[in-house]
Amino acid sequence: MKRVLIANRGEIAVRIIRACRDLGLETVAVYSTADKDSLHVLLADQSICIGPSPALESYINIPRILSAIEVSGADAVHPGYGFLSENADFARHCEKGGITFIGPSSDAIDSLGNKVEAKKIATEAKAPVVPGRIHAFFEPSEALDEARNIGYPVVLKARSGGGGKGIHILFDETGFVEKFYQAQQEAKKSFGDEALYVEKFIENPRHIEVQILADQHGTVLHLFERDCTTQRRRQKLIEEAPSPALTPQERNYVTQAAVRLCKKAGYNSVGTVEFLFDQSRTFYFMEVNTRIQVEHCVTEELTGVDLIKEQIKVAGGHKLNLAQEDIEMRGAVIEFRINAEDPCRNFLPSPGKMEIFQPPLGPNIRMDTHSFAGYTIPPYYDSMIAKLIVKGKDREEALIVAKRALREFFVAPNKTTIPFHQLLIENEEFIKNKLTINTIDRWIEEGILAAPALAPV
Repeated sequence: MKRVLIANRGEIAVRIIRACRDLGLETVAVYSTADKDSLHVLLADQSICIGPSPALESYINIPRILSAIEVSGADAVHPGYGFLSENADFARHCEKGGITFIGPSSDAIDSLGNKVEAKKIATEAKAPVVPGRIHAFFEPSEALDEARNIGYPVVLKARSGGGGKGIHILFDETGFVEKFYQAQQEAKKSFGDEALYVEKFIENPRHIEVQILADQHGTVLHLFERDCTTQRRRQKLIEEAPSPALTPQERNYVTQAAVRLCKKAGYNSVGTVEFLFDQSRTFYFMEVNTRIQVEHCVTEELTGVDLIKEQIKVAGGHKLNLAQEDIEMRGAVIEFRINAEDPCRNFLPSPGKMEIFQPPLGPNIRMDTHSFAGYTIPPYYDSMIAKLIVKGKDREEALIVAKRALREFFVAPNKTTIPFHQLLIENEEFIKNKLTINTIDRWIEEGILAAPALAPV
């Protein structure tokens, strides 16, 4: 492996370029016309325009990405997260063309990206799963029979889903058929697969995910867990590690379950095994993300392991130079996703030119960003402009650092989620770790996070 094309944009493209540079690898950036002045384009050794602003015509256009690989002479491709990162067809094209895909095999993406197949693998690996038959449904009558058998509440999910899309919760049979067809249409539009499955709806859980690192020689390691419970509309806002909710015994149980699952699947790359953790302190497997996660840097700061560099090395066939006992937790780490959104206006996106972008500095702060003063935030993509990562010897100290960092973070004239995070970390329920994945939505609905409280500090 000598030259890596990064099939992505934004902060993850910048992050990958830096890892490649540390490894002595050349980099190729691809960009849409909207991103011609982006930081990843400036930092890469080569850059190639792959089309107009819409992602369908650029970042998720497989023929254009493959053409860029050929033109640039790249012998490897890193898909980052989102876009083509979990697209088995793209990985398969790379494999057939002799291009190293920096991620798992296309077969692993196929099997674990299919939620029904992933649940089968989890069951075989004796990992805890959500009650519900391991079966894909195409007709509402069969799904309705399954819902009655499980007992309400249930959730309809897209078999090939992700990112909170194609999900409908039903507390009774009212409108079941209509909601089935609605979920099916969403699934087909988002994932090209209209199959749904039905399982028990776990009420008011926490969201716990385990970071996995595996090579092509049978070694599968975990790097502990992250707690991603702080969410709005099933989109993560804050991630932290270790989870403040788990006992050491629970941590050992869930991390070992994740390792068994990935060994059963023959997995080799970085990946994340996601679980729900309910009020009775029971875990339920949700899904496997067969890619690097947005929040990977939380684990990097917790353990000192560079996940992107390790991902690149194992894709090149290298054996892991780590053993499970080498991986230790060092303090507490919290990540805040800073989005260009207005929390006073229902998180309306706030694109446009940033006149001021002054990130916080000082001890125990890490910033992963592609933004800078004068950068224009395009309206076509995800609104995240930065990830603020803070650490401390424990959660209490990490939150103290977070208050300092958020207070020193200035962006103008664009609206951002900075004041939302400032308000959130002062909330008693958050401080005492009493949130579930539904708490933020409930607070917004009840006006607890109302506009006056969100005025900049």
